[in-house]
Amino acid sequence: MKGLAFSSLRVGKKYRMINYGESHEFIIEKILTNGEFAVKDLFTLEKYTIQELIKFGKGKDFEIRELG
Repeated sequence: MKGLAFSSLRVGKKYRMINYGESHEFIIEKILTNGEFAVKDLFTLEKYTIQELIKFGKGKDFEIRELG
């Protein structure tokens, strides 16, 4: 796995996640129970959880990077 670990993610920071060829840019809004995160998409402003992005598993290209 490349990039950051889930334990490194912080509220208020912006990140890009790549998984199975799809790229998502989001901001962490809240840390929920069991290491779950509430996030808001930076483009569509849709709100969801990290688990919704990885519910089908982590691909070989899985990566999380902080946006500058």
